[in-house]
Amino acid sequence: MKPLLKRASRALIGPMPVSRDRAMGMAERLSALTALTASAEHLARRRATRPGGLNDWAVNRDAYARRHPITRRVLDALADERVTTALHAGRVVAGAALLLPGSGRWRGAAGLFMGVGGAALYPRHRYGTDGSDQVSTLVQSAVGVARLSRRTTTQDALLWYVAVQSNLSYLVSGWMKLLGRDWRTGAALQGVMRTRTYGHHAVWRLTTRHPRAARAVVHGVLALECLFPVLYLRGGALTRPVVASAAAFHVANAFAMGLGRFATAFVSMHPIVAYTSAPSAHPAVVGRDDRFPASVAVAVAGAAGYCAVTALARRRRATATDGTTGSVTTRHGNVLRHTARLRDERSTPVAVFVPGLVATPHHFGWVTQTLIGDGDLDLVTYQRAGYGPSTRGADTPFTLRESVDDLVDLVDEVVPAGRPVLLVGHSLGSELARRAAPALGGRLHGIVYLDSSHPAELHRSEQQGTSAHLLRQDLTRFLNSLRVGLGSLLVRPAWVDDLPAPVREDAMAQYADTRLWNAGRREWHAVERDFRAHDGTLSPVDAHALVLSAQRTVDQDPEQLLMHRELAEAHRLPGRLVRVEVIEDCDHESLLTQARFGTDVGRRIVAFLADTATTTRPQEPATGEAPR
Repeated sequence: MKPLLKRASRALIGPMPVSRDRAMGMAERLSALTALTASAEHLARRRATRPGGLNDWAVNRDAYARRHPITRRVLDALADERVTTALHAGRVVAGAALLLPGSGRWRGAAGLFMGVGGAALYPRHRYGTDGSDQVSTLVQSAVGVARLSRRTTTQDALLWYVAVQSNLSYLVSGWMKLLGRDWRTGAALQGVMRTRTYGHHAVWRLTTRHPRAARAVVHGVLALECLFPVLYLRGGALTRPVVASAAAFHVANAFAMGLGRFATAFVSMHPIVAYTSAPSAHPAVVGRDDRFPASVAVAVAGAAGYCAVTALARRRRATATDGTTGSVTTRHGNVLRHTARLRDERSTPVAVFVPGLVATPHHFGWVTQTLIGDGDLDLVTYQRAGYGPSTRGADTPFTLRESVDDLVDLVDEVVPAGRPVLLVGHSLGSELARRAAPALGGRLHGIVYLDSSHPAELHRSEQQGTSAHLLRQDLTRFLNSLRVGLGSLLVRPAWVDDLPAPVREDAMAQYADTRLWNAGRREWHAVERDFRAHDGTLSPVDAHALVLSAQRTVDQDPEQLLMHRELAEAHRLPGRLVRVEVIEDCDHESLLTQARFGTDVGRRIVAFLADTATTTRPQEPATGEAPR
């Protein structure tokens, strides 16, 4: 009995020593099968790349409009149907050749061609290309160069590179999953299995019938991914069970989620993991060069230091008060920093800008430039409590009423007495402006709603209702990622470079700082509670109104246009000018951030104010309070 247990233990526990050549051979064959399958699928479904298809280049090339002109010309050439077909056909031939036996250097050329070809085809198949294609491109390129090299040290460095990438693919995936509540509670499997894209009805029924088993599977996957590198401990003692579990995980995904290529793609890295995790004294790996991991450790330490310094620099820039002109301490103890352009001799309306969720005053850059240049208007911008240099001192649970009160206090203290106020809000900022109207009373000249939120949107809009939960998760995940120092890895979003040049770096500093996302998450929790309790009615607002909608917003969700019109109807009182307009071609974000749209918005506001000058009624003293 003991010898049997000993043999079973040896079979299940311990390293998986494979030679350098065998590791490369197994890896390139499995990745070749992945790429061959992908290219064969693309050749069989060529209609996806033709006009009107999912990957119509006339549409997809817009995603690369910001690239260098030479890069765009190269991509256009690669997107030619004849070139695309030739590359796929070549990958099929090269992949079939790599499945044959042999270990000559020609295999390196074939693998490198497949890797470079996969990278060249990626923009052409922007939709439908997934992680399996990226992994196969990585393995083919690295192993291809290793095959072409005559130096074993170079080969080992490249194999270690693939092994590190394999570990990171599991490690990062696992720890990122931990940021999601559904993964921590074990509900994720049931949720995935009920989706249309990756779901499987039979598996979903099993998860509902056996929730404890489903939770155990989810927690097992988390443990596997988060602890994958343990196979390098104690001479690779856990290599067999860890690699076997990972392979089983990918096979299960192929069956349940339809991710067939994932199995061969990610498993293609396992032979290299086995090679690098075996004890260096084992005959199969004798002479292996292990300097690469030490280099990686030094690079990681340096990167961690860089991330810390970058985060500190961004925090200092995000909270700097140099660009502001003053502060207001509100009734809730919040300190709001603001920037004001006010002239004593003026009696015209002062525009006060109210940003949206996880947004800053910099988003209004093009609008404010136009109002100053074309309309010579006075204006005030500010940061809500918790954003940028503004701080939250309230010690009570946050509600939207707090932000409304802060806005009213800001207006009362900053805008000179006797001057009317025009509130300009974007998204959630528009709703805060609407709620502040009763407290401002006769001082309120009008409200400009820029692609506004509506308090009934979570009930009436299926899109908004279903995405609310996802937004809450995304805000938490983003915040936690920044907290662990991943802000330096953020890709600079396109909208930042769309803003006026003077505010771009400040906008990026705030975007990459935890304060903005922490405040945004706090606000969104309050929005969900408030909007889900809304009874569907809007109180009349005795002020002028300009309601501007982004065309892509209302095209994607026509209910939004109906709700925007309802906001306008609440202003239709005697002597009040009300306009509802749709700005073509823009979306919720580009309405402000792109120059042509932001300038257009500013000009419409200027024209609107000019027209209200003939319909404005005498001011009345402020009465009432903002709704609770």
